[in-house]
Amino acid sequence: MTRTAPRRTALISGASIAGPALAFWLNRHGYEVTVVEKAGTLRSGGYPIDVRGAALDVVEKMGLLPRLRDAHIDLRRLTFLHGDGSEVASLHPHAVTGGATGRDLEVRRGDLTDALYTAVRDDVEFLFNDSVDTLDQSEHGVDVTFRGGGSRRFDLIFGADGMHSRTREMLFGPEEQFHRYLGYCFAVFPMRNTLGLSHETVMWNTPGRAAALYAVGDEDEVHAFLTFARPEPPFDAFGDPQAQRDLIVQVFADAGWEVPAILAALHDADDVFFDAVGQIRMPRWSKGRVALLGDAAHAPSFLTGQGTSLALIGAYHLAGALADRDHAEGFAAYEHATRDFVTLTQDRIGEGGGTLFPTTAGALEQRNERLRGLSARGIPPTPRATRG
Repeated sequence: MTRTAPRRTALISGASIAGPALAFWLNRHGYEVTVVEKAGTLRSGGYPIDVRGAALDVVEKMGLLPRLRDAHIDLRRLTFLHGDGSEVASLHPHAVTGGATGRDLEVRRGDLTDALYTAVRDDVEFLFNDSVDTLDQSEHGVDVTFRGGGSRRFDLIFGADGMHSRTREMLFGPEEQFHRYLGYCFAVFPMRNTLGLSHETVMWNTPGRAAALYAVGDEDEVHAFLTFARPEPPFDAFGDPQAQRDLIVQVFADAGWEVPAILAALHDADDVFFDAVGQIRMPRWSKGRVALLGDAAHAPSFLTGQGTSLALIGAYHLAGALADRDHAEGFAAYEHATRDFVTLTQDRIGEGGGTLFPTTAGALEQRNERLRGLSARGIPPTPRATRG
């Protein structure tokens, strides 16, 4: 009788995008996979995210491309406004982003996380409302204790727990060592679509400040984005929702256009995401039997529009590298295959922040001149439809 070797076991911390994507591919390669997520359920809804380039090939290999194409947000117009609310330029989004119609996808974050979860939930164990408390590595595996009680041993551990990764902190130390602050903070939250926006984004700017309303369709709700320049990260506000609101109100107190209504909506919103705009840059992404992926390893910042794509591509390469190698060789192969692409993406940031959110009047006028030029020769926006 032939004895089969026991399946290698893996624990993934984080059930957003990188985690379930890695779970899918590890399961394909014969691993027994558990995913632990501190939230009580998947985070549905959420702001729009991009899936581009090689990441589209990954979701196609996963069989998810038709579902995501159905969920594609057909953004048709991007309008920039002066501080007094008058129009600078109105363009097709691809004129600004360089996107390709029919090639790039933009979907609600929740639509992607739902698709990934559906693809793996029957083959992978999910532990919601729990998290890793301690890790203890040995030559035989990693002994894990959970916040919710209990302990288990796994062959490999993966941190897919985001930019503020606890797995990274336990393994490598405080985030400050690896966090590269890019000079801005932002908040995003839902509010009522009082302007009747449809398939479009409207962005108001003054030097160092931006307010945007993003309508993914004809819904009664839009996402409000508030972004502002700040020399140092407001560390005292990160764990304090009221301090975040107070800071934002202070920064935008004298702003015009629809900003007073946005601030009023912020006061009542119970789903506010606030953070610094930054990157995670690490010299290595693994230690022993534990590896990081996605934003935990190499957050590029939302200014690149590539965080989701990097997470999907990284998960594919990481699982593939471990298919027929031990963990040390596999982790090395994963870094070798993906690090140059990650670094290239992160280094592009110099082209992004100052372009979208200029901090001086002169830089803002230069940006507006570029936008007017793009408007004159670029892809025209879709005519604004009347909401019915």
